Amino acid sequence: MHVDAIQVGIKMEKNLQELLEISGNICDLMVSANIGNSGTKKEPLKELFLRDLLKFSIYLAISNGKIEKTELDYIEKILGQKMTEEDVLNFVTSISIETVFPKEMPLALKYTVLADAGRKIPKDIYRQQKAQILFDTLGLFGRTMLSCHSDNSSIAAERLTSYLKHLEDFIKEYGVFYTTSVKLYQPITDPETGKRELQQAVVEVDKKLEELNNMIGLRAVKQEVTSLVNLIKVQKMRADNGMKSSDISKHMVFTGNPGTGKTTVARMLSEIYRGLGVLSKGQLVEVDRSGLVRGYIGQTATRVQEVVDEAMGGILFIDEAYTLCVNKGEGDFGQEAIDTLLKAMEDHRDDFIVIVAGYPALMEGFLNSNPGLKSRFNKFVYFEDYTANEQLEILINLCEKQDYKLSEDANDYTLAYFQRRLDKKMKNFANARDVRNYLEKAISNHASRVVLMKDANRENLSTLEKNDVENINLDN
Repeated sequence: MHVDAIQVGIKMEKNLQELLEISGNICDLMVSANIGNSGTKKEPLKELFLRDLLKFSIYLAISNGKIEKTELDYIEKILGQKMTEEDVLNFVTSISIETVFPKEMPLALKYTVLADAGRKIPKDIYRQQKAQILFDTLGLFGRTMLSCHSDNSSIAAERLTSYLKHLEDFIKEYGVFYTTSVKLYQPITDPETGKRELQQAVVEVDKKLEELNNMIGLRAVKQEVTSLVNLIKVQKMRADNGMKSSDISKHMVFTGNPGTGKTTVARMLSEIYRGLGVLSKGQLVEVDRSGLVRGYIGQTATRVQEVVDEAMGGILFIDEAYTLCVNKGEGDFGQEAIDTLLKAMEDHRDDFIVIVAGYPALMEGFLNSNPGLKSRFNKFVYFEDYTANEQLEILINLCEKQDYKLSEDANDYTLAYFQRRLDKKMKNFANARDVRNYLEKAISNHASRVVLMKDANRENLSTLEKNDVENINLDN
């Protein structure tokens, strides 16, 4: 197992333990409010939820007709339930787990759905997200169980997807599938705190949009992002007023040459979406082909799922996505990565966004590599090359941040240099990346010149002269 995969697994397990603790607290809250009595057995609601998790784990584990030691060990580790293979067989028989369980609704989830929908707990410290938290706990537990499953067949994954869809449909039927504008798992004790958090989220969105609009160039990108944000805001306003809202696809395609700000804008979007309540965490996970494709059958699908789990609640940014489909011969698993990614996009529509990036012509081939892939991406954002003047402006800004400035001759020479590279479209032309590399070499040249001065002053130490910016080759 790769180190990055181990780290993802550790992070998932930590998140699961946190959700299990919060879910247990929710069950206790329900009981203290006299909601969710468990009928004749009088089992605590928390115990019923753990029992449903146990059923779920066994339902997934026996999809290949057996239960493995790794799965038994994980059940004991997470649920504290020590079982043998014989115990599992008896358990399966006693509750008809293959036929009855998939159609059941966990009682703890059912009670929290009804409590959230009926607002039965005044001043709810979980802001009517109790059912959603239990749902997310079940989902994350199911995904971590799959990591213990050695069979490469898709039966267990299909069971996971189908069961979660069954639960999701029930929650949505009562209109409590993320009813607030921001997903906040931790409880609040003061309603005013919740209001302040929501107000702060709005402020953060405005700050990020202002930061985007202050970036050099990218006029079309700014218009596209602003339009999308406005659309999301209005849909939320409609929902808050009891009106129907459209299901907006937020997966996007970024096309353009290197160094045009695609990763930077993706990171801003992740934070904007978090502020709008579209995403629960707002992190950006950036990968390319090497971070997704492995060398043996089954490994790629597992690796893609690990990356998806790491990006859950945020944005998965895949740079040079077209490289996943350039080699379709035997022994290449790029298509497996695409197919697995497509399934994840379908399974996690509410808290997972994918942005793919690359050259325009090559991205068209990527989108056509799977019949269902193109339909998932209906937002295309083109990042134009920076003009020579914009590149110079970027350079001046970078200089200011490092206490450097250009002399007038250096300024004129640099502008002409950037224009020549732009006109010729050099093989390694990389926009803002070129600018950063250019500045690094200019600073190095400056240092070699100034170090020989006996009495260098602040002006000498801060000014890049023409001979500092001349004879720089960015194609080496």
